[in-house]
Amino acid sequence: MLTELGNWIEQGLTWVIEHLDEPLWNISIVILLGVGLFFTITTGLVQLRLFPASIREMWFGRAAEGNSLTPFQAFATGLASRVGVGNISGVATAIALGGEGAVFWMWVTAFIGMSSAFAESTLAQVFKIQDKDGSFRGGPAYYITQGLKSRCLAVAFALSLIFTFGFAFNSVQANSIVEATKNAWNWQGEYVGLVLVILTAAIIFGGVKRIATISSSVVPMMALFYLIMAVIILGMHIDIIPTVIANIYKSAFTFQSAAGGMFGALVSKAMMMGIKRGLFSNEAGMGSAPNAAAAAHVKHPVSQGLVQMLGVFVDTMIVCTCTAVIILLSDNYGSETLKSISLTQNALRYHVGEFGVHFLAFILLLFAYSSIIGNYAYAESNIRFIKNKPWFVWAFRLSVLFFVYFGSVKSGNVVWNFADTVMAVMAIINLVAIVLLSPIVWKLMKDYQRQLKEGKEPEFKIDLYPEIKKRVLEHRIWK
Repeated sequence: MLTELGNWIEQGLTWVIEHLDEPLWNISIVILLGVGLFFTITTGLVQLRLFPASIREMWFGRAAEGNSLTPFQAFATGLASRVGVGNISGVATAIALGGEGAVFWMWVTAFIGMSSAFAESTLAQVFKIQDKDGSFRGGPAYYITQGLKSRCLAVAFALSLIFTFGFAFNSVQANSIVEATKNAWNWQGEYVGLVLVILTAAIIFGGVKRIATISSSVVPMMALFYLIMAVIILGMHIDIIPTVIANIYKSAFTFQSAAGGMFGALVSKAMMMGIKRGLFSNEAGMGSAPNAAAAAHVKHPVSQGLVQMLGVFVDTMIVCTCTAVIILLSDNYGSETLKSISLTQNALRYHVGEFGVHFLAFILLLFAYSSIIGNYAYAESNIRFIKNKPWFVWAFRLSVLFFVYFGSVKSGNVVWNFADTVMAVMAIINLVAIVLLSPIVWKLMKDYQRQLKEGKEPEFKIDLYPEIKKRVLEHRIWK
């Protein structure tokens, strides 16, 4: 029965992808870059000016009260979803389909996206709500409802996030785990899928607080292991790294292979794949990280906006770049037969032998599994926004488990294309919303900077901003 249901869903997804993916991305590429530039300019390059402050806020943010999260825990939960398959498999896919130049466009997407991430996570803090147990919930669905007074648009966003993170992205994570473990240990996808379902169920029925606890301890450790391996490899080839970087820049502006769509030859495959995989990896402006940002307890909304902005930098500028250079330093990254995680594993085999294949399979298993639970945390918050009833949440959890298994047994093309399509819908809704709410972001940033200049620890007093207070449902949080 599950096999028949999976086949039916696969057929439906294929039809949707064939008809919607291209037009959606024609729109998304303009909005994504346009909004990023809009916030970069209007905030006066916040990603550069307040970068030191973002590091300080992440490490020294005040401890959580009750069941809320510390800034570091919220950062780690967001990083659990960001740092994962996108940094390893996604980068490889971008290079395989778009060439070296795709890496440059991932950098561009991340740099200008840092300002979008700052804006959306700051808004998530302002419009969050507090549950009876003292924990906080928020995100685009909440700031759209309160800030824009549009319940319909908020529900549309919540549904798009649920499909993107609860279903599509978790299918991608599971699919990448299966491919990596099959290459390394010849594990069968059906059995890996069943084990993933069991392990995922053990976590998601334990609540978001457990997710944050696991993420804050596991994510830094596995990211460190992966970066150590990358540094060792880069050190082995330090003399040719400048050439690799030069080739990335050169290939970024080669338009011999057009991406198609209404842009035609104006958009190369390198640009399109770099933007798609960059967004998948760092999620800047997509509307996902604000769900984790809202769960933190901070004195000023801008504090958490800066923390999430830092997450985009770490994800793409550091982790993704390490993966890209590892691949580009190998001998056959242009092979037609090597794509996705297989390309990265082959690169590690070239550099450090068979150990690299097994090492990456183990690391990816941890990365992808943490991403699955991080993705679930985002989706659960939006499920509760639509209907906060136990039976509804349980039904959603069972659906998540089904798609974890679905991704384990279906082809990579199906799950990646599914993710691209729903991701575009989600990003469009959120980016439009944060532009409409941009005056609030500017006021909060000025308030934060003013207090910094006065030598104070920034603390938001909502009574000083009655025009914001009248929109916020639970303004008592900021008294």
